[in-house]
Amino acid sequence: MNKARTATSLLEKYVVADNHGASDYFTLIKELIKIRDDYPHDAADYATWQKEIDNTYLRVEDEIQTNIMQPRTEVKFGTSGWRGIIGKDIFAKSIALVTSAIISIYEQLAEESPLREALGVKSLAEAQQRGCVIGYDNRFGGEILAHAACDVLTSHGFNVLYAGEATTGTLSASLLIHQAAFSINLTPSHNPLEYAGFKFNAADGGPAAAVITNTITDLARQLIKDDQPLPLAPDSSLVKPLDALGAWFELVRRGRDKHGLDHQQTMATFTEADNMVIAVDCVHGASRVHVRKLFNNLDSPHLLFLRDNDDPTFGGVAPEPSTANMKTVTDILKNRSEPLKLGIIMDPDADRIRFTDGETEIDMNTFGAMAYHFLHEIKGKKGLVAKTVATSNFANQLAMTLGEEVFEPKVGFKEFKPVIDKALICFEESDGITTIGHTPEKDAYIGLLLAIDMVLSLQKNLGDYQQELRDTYGYFYPDRDGVTVSQQGEELGKTLARLEKYKVDATIMVGGEEKKVAQVIDIDGRKMILADGSWLMIRPSGTEPKVRFYVEARTEKGKKALFAAAQAMLAEIGLIDA
Repeated sequence: MNKARTATSLLEKYVVADNHGASDYFTLIKELIKIRDDYPHDAADYATWQKEIDNTYLRVEDEIQTNIMQPRTEVKFGTSGWRGIIGKDIFAKSIALVTSAIISIYEQLAEESPLREALGVKSLAEAQQRGCVIGYDNRFGGEILAHAACDVLTSHGFNVLYAGEATTGTLSASLLIHQAAFSINLTPSHNPLEYAGFKFNAADGGPAAAVITNTITDLARQLIKDDQPLPLAPDSSLVKPLDALGAWFELVRRGRDKHGLDHQQTMATFTEADNMVIAVDCVHGASRVHVRKLFNNLDSPHLLFLRDNDDPTFGGVAPEPSTANMKTVTDILKNRSEPLKLGIIMDPDADRIRFTDGETEIDMNTFGAMAYHFLHEIKGKKGLVAKTVATSNFANQLAMTLGEEVFEPKVGFKEFKPVIDKALICFEESDGITTIGHTPEKDAYIGLLLAIDMVLSLQKNLGDYQQELRDTYGYFYPDRDGVTVSQQGEELGKTLARLEKYKVDATIMVGGEEKKVAQVIDIDGRKMILADGSWLMIRPSGTEPKVRFYVEARTEKGKKALFAAAQAMLAEIGLIDA
């Protein structure tokens, strides 16, 4: 390969000189990653192509700092904040304008405002004094974006607790421990490498209520449309460094009586355990700045860290907890001799986590139910369980047998607000979890602590614990999929409304067999629970022209038939071809 000629050809294809807007830097970066990864990491050619990637990121950095145009796509705060392409949608100026929109909410607070309760503060002065927690994940440009937000905040008299690179769970813990007014977390969670994001949490530490995010969206769009200059006079004396992980440790300690988890004791037990190995895959995300401290800086052959170096390209993979990304951890554990094995993988901001013992992969559909059983039956904590409507009904079966209630809201971690500090466990199928006495935000670290405590306390692997619970409470096999459709928004909602004919006692063809609908839950799309306990759920995506379907069968093979039934329903109402 003629490296110089190939590099020049790629630059000509994706880069327009002196025109950031017309350049496609991230497609170029992805092409360069493919070429780079054809070589061993210690090869000279690998370093050569890495330099080309670094040079492209310098162009992205300049775009982040100098872009004065409007974002290519409108600002929209959804379930997990605002997300967009780095440099095109999210850059220093757009971050400054969105931060200004947040400040204007506090400036307009009045006694009769419905926002006061949701925000958890009564006045601008209170918000300024309590201040804002700020952090970011490992996305390229995170520090630049954080400084842009800080400049706006301090120009308006807000104290800032600056965490630097940190995880979602530790920032939420910091907000609670330091009693700040709100937090800004610059992360798009598990989205691909070209994305940045902006999460806003109010004083309760959890994902902001819709009344807040809708207001931020409206105000930000107006500020962007008006395009008025932002007179800034940053005051660095208002910015204080923050130990976000230290705040997390303190929150876990304070919540110990409620959730029964003891970080120091658990880590001390693991340190002495020669029969257990733990492999932690950070996928290059923000968790890499904390994981060693989480394990008390333990240097042990029984503790392995993977992909714990800084790489905003994530090695070219989609940075999410998934079976594909879990493969390296699984393969390592299979070859270990310790009888107890725990492998985990987290997303970039460590609000999602998935597990394996080298033989069995445990996603949150099952782990959340296992965690509930562990706290209820092993730790002796009594109370309800909370899980989103798209999540496995395994937890429902557990709760019913244990004589406890289930809180089952629509998709989105913010929907757990009514039962935070009441439910022993809150979890969702997309690998997010928290516990009673902890943050109202999903947090991979608390999931990790739970898993380690489970394995050590029970002296059994997660797969064995799962099998034991299945043998006792029944078998549940959840899965999810989706299809792209030609409709979106209100039009898509109207078309999906035709599924309302599938009411209780209606029949659905599943695998060539008629099955009766025993229950319908329509708080978020349509979840149809069948007489045998299996179910399928159909809901529109809130951000894309897609329909998502979730299924749960009572046998592994049954999932395929449920997916086929969901697709047949969409074909019946004209959304996809039969």
